[in-house]
Amino acid sequence: MTPLTILNNEQNMQFQLFLDDEMAYLEYRMHDGILVLMHTDVPDKLGGKGIASALAGHAFNYARAHNMKVKLYCPFVLTWVKKHPEQMDIVIPPGEGKRQV
Repeated sequence: MTPLTILNNEQNMQFQLFLDDEMAYLEYRMHDGILVLMHTDVPDKLGGKGIASALAGHAFNYARAHNMKVKLYCPFVLTWVKKHPEQMDIVIPPGEGKRQV
């Protein structure tokens, strides 16, 4: 299989992958120096090819390259990180990282 090319579309806050005239993406936000992973979308046509996993892995590589912690809201990435416990060292546990009012 050809290596997948993932682009960082900073304007739309998405890590994007284009394949077979389709786009898959992992939506994110930046908040106080934290990479917040919101939602993964992979078209049915691209399903089963490991694309969502590639997007998740890319997001964690990006966070590490930029010395960022990661907060997870995306259900797919929550499941993915359980299969990749080596990534947990940069994950902010649920309930932490909330702003004090």
